[in-house]
Amino acid sequence: RFIAKPCALGLKVQANGPQKAQPNAILEKVFTAITKHPDEKRLEGLSKQLDWDVRSIQRWFRQRRNQEKPSTLRKFCESMWRFTFYLYIFTYGVRFLKKTPWLWNTRQCWSGYPYQPLMPDLHYYYIVELSFYWSLMFSQFIDVKRKDFGIMFTHHIVTVTLITFSYVTNLTRVGTLILCLHDVADIVLEAAKMANYCKCQKLSDLLFLTFAVVFIVSRLGIYPLWILNTTLFELYEALGNFPALWVFNVLLMVLQILHCFWSYLIIKAAYKAISKGKVAKDSRSDVESSSDEEETVPRSKAPHSTVAANGTSGANGTNGYLTGATSSEEH
Repeated sequence: RFIAKPCALGLKVQANGPQKAQPNAILEKVFTAITKHPDEKRLEGLSKQLDWDVRSIQRWFRQRRNQEKPSTLRKFCESMWRFTFYLYIFTYGVRFLKKTPWLWNTRQCWSGYPYQPLMPDLHYYYIVELSFYWSLMFSQFIDVKRKDFGIMFTHHIVTVTLITFSYVTNLTRVGTLILCLHDVADIVLEAAKMANYCKCQKLSDLLFLTFAVVFIVSRLGIYPLWILNTTLFELYEALGNFPALWVFNVLLMVLQILHCFWSYLIIKAAYKAISKGKVAKDSRSDVESSSDEEETVPRSKAPHSTVAANGTSGANGTNGYLTGATSSEEH
């Protein structure tokens, strides 16, 4: 509020949200009380009732749904807050880990286990990360909504469970490696989002492609070869079989499945970016597409210029056509 917002306004980030739909009592009642996504039969009924063509009614519902989405300014502030945290905690993690023996030799994660002292720096690192992911899990319900809400919520639950479980069972050494490895890609992602909101398209595309490389290398390369290798094989060789080992590894494998899912989406977006010259719309976008609004398809009924039964009037009223550009979409 006091730092990100002034920065956003200084960078000329758009403060207003998606374009508002023209007020219409009948459609508003359907939207709030019945459905936000009317089917074909309901659309035809509304078309006859209002003397609108179906396309106009579809457009009204799309604009009304987008109306509830947050503004670009709010999304920029959210991304700047996360960028600041990820940059800080990743820097702290690197400074801490470069002094530890288990960064260079993962077998040291199990040396003397479970009687390993909990160093103050490690304790601070864990508590800050855990508090951040707890906040994400709850704030996800009031923050910018994404289409992969369920996947992200699952990710936050798995992450919080992993951090808590590894802390309780004193598997904190390997836990610090996992935390640091996951933070690096998020820094670039939030930077790409901010560049996109500022309409710096070339910088945004460059950062997104950088993020794609960093994410795939860290989550599909380093994570299984470095982290899973030591938790599945080196831990078993050092300490044998015990229940916590299997619980820990199951959680890590669930995390890897999520990595594979997101990598598919990232590769798909990166391919479009290379083939079309710019990063295409992300499937997680929180604003619905309205490209069909630009199509010049003749309408079945003429617009009204007089006050209709629903109480709206004017060229931009009863026919449902609204002027203005579509909202920015993030990577």
